[in-house]
Amino acid sequence: MSSTFPPAPADKETLESAGSFSPKFDAHGLVTAVVTDVKDGELLMVAHMNAQALSLTLETGIAHYYSRSRDKIWKKGETSGNLQTVQEIRTDCDQDAVWLKVSVAGHDATCHTGRRSCFYRTVTLDGDRAVTTITDDIRHFDPAKTYGLPGNLPTKD
Repeated sequence: MSSTFPPAPADKETLESAGSFSPKFDAHGLVTAVVTDVKDGELLMVAHMNAQALSLTLETGIAHYYSRSRDKIWKKGETSGNLQTVQEIRTDCDQDAVWLKVSVAGHDATCHTGRRSCFYRTVTLDGDRAVTTITDDIRHFDPAKTYGLPGNLPTKD
């Protein structure tokens, strides 16, 4: 498979029907990827994919993403061992986002902080200011040991 996809059909009815997958990449060449655990539906992360990452994901069955901060493709879990095996990919009605249902290997953790999900904090109002509270502080692995960065967390896996 190549890293190119057919352009989205001009006809909305055709776009919303079964047929060619024609992801609508944004001005930066990315689509949003929402990632959940296939077992229980837990939201694990939100990332971005360019055409190459999406092609690699489809070809290998292992989730690949595009790191905007590092400006490169990354195979999720390659360093930590927490590879994401894709069980199903869905796209939304206008094909500008994808939903990956994955099983996570290794420690069953997705976040580079060692937690299962990147969404480990809640946001609430405290008076007139928004604050975050950690609601999942269980570390499935030690990020410093896993990434070889004593006392520092990496930007992303």
